[in-house]
Amino acid sequence: MDTPKSTPSRWFLTPPSEEAEVRLFCFPYSGCGASMFRGWPTRIGPAEVVPLQLPGRENRTREPHFGTYEELADQLVTGIAEHLDRPYAVFGHCGGALPAFESVIRIAERGLRPPERVFVSSQVAPQDGPYGRFLGLDENGLRAELIALLSALGAAEPPEEILDLYLEVLVADVEANKKYRKDAAGSLPCAITALGWDADVEVPHALMGGWADWVAAGAARKEVLSGTHYTFLDAPADLVACLERELKAMV
Repeated sequence: MDTPKSTPSRWFLTPPSEEAEVRLFCFPYSGCGASMFRGWPTRIGPAEVVPLQLPGRENRTREPHFGTYEELADQLVTGIAEHLDRPYAVFGHCGGALPAFESVIRIAERGLRPPERVFVSSQVAPQDGPYGRFLGLDENGLRAELIALLSALGAAEPPEEILDLYLEVLVADVEANKKYRKDAAGSLPCAITALGWDADVEVPHALMGGWADWVAAGAARKEVLSGTHYTFLDAPADLVACLERELKAMV
């Protein structure tokens, strides 16, 4: 099938390099933009780390929110399709894991080159959700969580009007999460690695077994890493080692 062409620059802070052997497309966490991966290396093994920029945040603040993960996947796959021309994987943590997964479904439906592997961190499988304490919080509760997330990112608390803009995006992201549920139906043409964290009280890793239902027998792995819900932000050594091992196998 022909790969659709578009103007992809809005989906990236920096366009993907043509020199990379492998690409790792990273979906931001709820309420965040691509810059949340600034603590990550630019390369992991043979792979270029490619953070994705979603509508409504950072340099795309003037664009409307995507609404649902299905609508986001439609837009995003069209936008990045020309960059699916070599081995690649996708990564998403918590609220980023579900749109990453839905995008892979859309890629498969369109007959485009599928990823070699999907990394899903701190998130239950779609048939087991929606799940998470954040989904039951009101705006005041989400504001407090947003301030905590900004602190974990090493950012100073922004002025109230900027915080209100961030909160608007987070509320819309949480609503998209609440609406998303799929029953396992057939196998995706790729492998899945479910990444849990031993001290994560938001999404206990014991609840993540359902991801194996989406891929062929033997194509699912589970890793339990050391850390809390936000540890991934700093790209800890055991996370990088896990990603690197799988990414090297794609070359």
